[in-house]
Amino acid sequence: QVQLVESGGGLVQPGGSLRLSCAASGSIYVSYVMGWYRQAPGKQRELVATITGGGSTDYAESVKGRFTISRDNTKNTVTLQMNSLKPEDTAVYYCNAFRQYPFPKDYWGQGTQVTVSS
Repeated sequence: QVQLVESGGGLVQPGGSLRLSCAASGSIYVSYVMGWYRQAPGKQRELVATITGGGSTDYAESVKGRFTISRDNTKNTVTLQMNSLKPEDTAVYYCNAFRQYPFPKDYWGQGTQVTVSS
């Protein structure tokens, strides 16, 4: 069983930075795709960034150039460095682990609140 625990959220002014961390326990393998998603009030959950075990990354257009995802396969951690934050980045951020085999399955953390406001 996989458990994901996020940390690092909080209140920050526009233009500021935050670093989110996700610690995974259980059987996380390099083959898992790790990612961050977010959900703002009244909106659907959306992808922010993903990273494969080999380090290939993908970002939502809205965060490209501002956010950086990274992972440490030896420590089973995933981080999201968020710079130049905007009010529209305000949301609950969720850590995700996705496996393809033996059958597709998603694992989710409990979420951490990020609020960008002056």
